[in-house]
Amino acid sequence: MSKLKIFWKNNRQLFIFIILMSVFRSAVADWYTVPTGSMQPTIKEGDRIVVNKMAYDLRVPFTQISLVETGEPERGEIIVFESEAAQNRLIKRVIGLPGDTISLSNEVLFVNGTKLNYSVISDDEQELFIEETISGLTHKVRIEKNADNRLSNFNTLTVPENHYLVMGDNRRNSADSRVYGFVPRNELKGKAIKIAFSLNYDNHYIPRENRFFTDLYVD
Repeated sequence: MSKLKIFWKNNRQLFIFIILMSVFRSAVADWYTVPTGSMQPTIKEGDRIVVNKMAYDLRVPFTQISLVETGEPERGEIIVFESEAAQNRLIKRVIGLPGDTISLSNEVLFVNGTKLNYSVISDDEQELFIEETISGLTHKVRIEKNADNRLSNFNTLTVPENHYLVMGDNRRNSADSRVYGFVPRNELKGKAIKIAFSLNYDNHYIPRENRFFTDLYVD
């Protein structure tokens, strides 16, 4: 079997996915190239993220229905939004819903007065990795010990109506609601659901095979 056939056999699902995404991305789904490490370790630089554009609003040319509400963001979900404050498209995790009270004390989050559940994965002189559970969703959080800790605390905030409080998983290296404020509902573009594929920027853009079609909500 030729090298080309072997390559196709090993990667055909990826190519089929890319072709389908190119056709349907405008109406149903999209993908987003992650340029920074603000969502590490969940999302790495070079990941291509599949975004469900119908997760919160469905806008399709039905005969009788022009807009169907399919849900609202939940705590712990990863959203993509066009931030007017940041003048950029951002990807962050939802921490606070409209009406929630949120505070952060020495990296520990409190939602509506209740401390989130935490467990330590690894801890060394450079960084701390923990698992954080919010509304039943568990995800990993990175805390770089030598980074500026000015974002490690904030007093209790109440999330306004039709807004969300979001944060990156790379807590000391994320410009999120702690910098740009609450995210308006009308800025949301969709829910990030999977990693389509990933290119390793530090290794000649070679694909990271272990990240193909990875679910963002499964450890």
